[in-house]
Amino acid sequence: MKTPHYPSTILMTADTVGSVWTYALELTRAVASQGTNVALATMGSPMNEEQRTEAESIPNLTVYESEYKLEWMDDPWKDVEKAGQWLLELRDQVQPDVIHLNHMSFGSLDWGKPVLAVIHSCVLSWWRAVKQEEAPKSWNKYSEMVRKGLQAADVVVAPTQAMMHQAEELYGPFKQSTVVYNGRGQQYFQFGRKEPFVFSLGRVWDEAKNISMLAHIASDLQWPVYIAGEGKHPDTGEAMELENVYFLGQLTNKEVSDWLSRASIYALPAKYEPFGLTVLEAAMSGCALVVGKTESMAEVWGNAARYVDPNSADELRDAIENLIDDEFCRNIMACRAVKRSHGYTADQMAQDYSYLYGQLIQAPVSVSK
Repeated sequence: MKTPHYPSTILMTADTVGSVWTYALELTRAVASQGTNVALATMGSPMNEEQRTEAESIPNLTVYESEYKLEWMDDPWKDVEKAGQWLLELRDQVQPDVIHLNHMSFGSLDWGKPVLAVIHSCVLSWWRAVKQEEAPKSWNKYSEMVRKGLQAADVVVAPTQAMMHQAEELYGPFKQSTVVYNGRGQQYFQFGRKEPFVFSLGRVWDEAKNISMLAHIASDLQWPVYIAGEGKHPDTGEAMELENVYFLGQLTNKEVSDWLSRASIYALPAKYEPFGLTVLEAAMSGCALVVGKTESMAEVWGNAARYVDPNSADELRDAIENLIDDEFCRNIMACRAVKRSHGYTADQMAQDYSYLYGQLIQAPVSVSK
């Protein structure tokens, strides 16, 4: 049996405006035990103070910061082109063994190195799930650039089989593809003394997360609903004020962990969630889960969550009320969630990625589907 060949340096892209940031840092920490250093090229917006502090605490991480627009932003292509040149300059500077792209359009750059590209989510699959229609023609350029990038990559990774099926249908065929589930470090979350409230995490105006539906049925629930995230509309600045809903604003990671440890129920009736890191965090914290019935959620959580039609406020209200009324069932669901979460650790994620990195370094053609 061959000894695994771990990369000494990876050049990885990330953005600072979504869960990819959490994923990138979690993976970086976990590959440190294999002697791997990560050069992280960030885009989208500057790091905030908490992100900067967290990044500085990771010994095997070096961050290279930029503010180039991301491929899904408005009119991004001049920025994407500049970002591509910047990334190639970084490649020359850091001399990585592997390129790990969390932004798909960069896959077609002339890297001269093995390239792994991850499709965490995409606009076209988002549009299908949330709008129930194909994305408009204004996204044709995006579609073309993402397809070109993914098809050029040596291996394409998705966080669920459900996401991979959509990716292959929308952008395939790929040279090679595989699924690596996301993971989190259990040490950041604890199963605390549970209190009678429902918790959710995310922007209330995000159509995909669908938290606004939870906010609107809150007045029918026996327990209060606490939502961590912005309650103001991003365009109008109008604050949502609803009975029995408490908006907590932006919380630190530690504050989120504290709320999750005390929450009895975590609800996220998402229409689109290719993996769902916040759901995993809630599961690790011993919350009973109520989530949108999507292929990816069912794949990740099996019988460890209650599923609701993301378009049915009645189903959501009934599912939460049933858990509130039935403490025994609520405890069973919480235990199932904790047990299921053990399959999605940062160490397991790092092991799977390190295997892929090693295969790419030694023999790019040997990565199996």
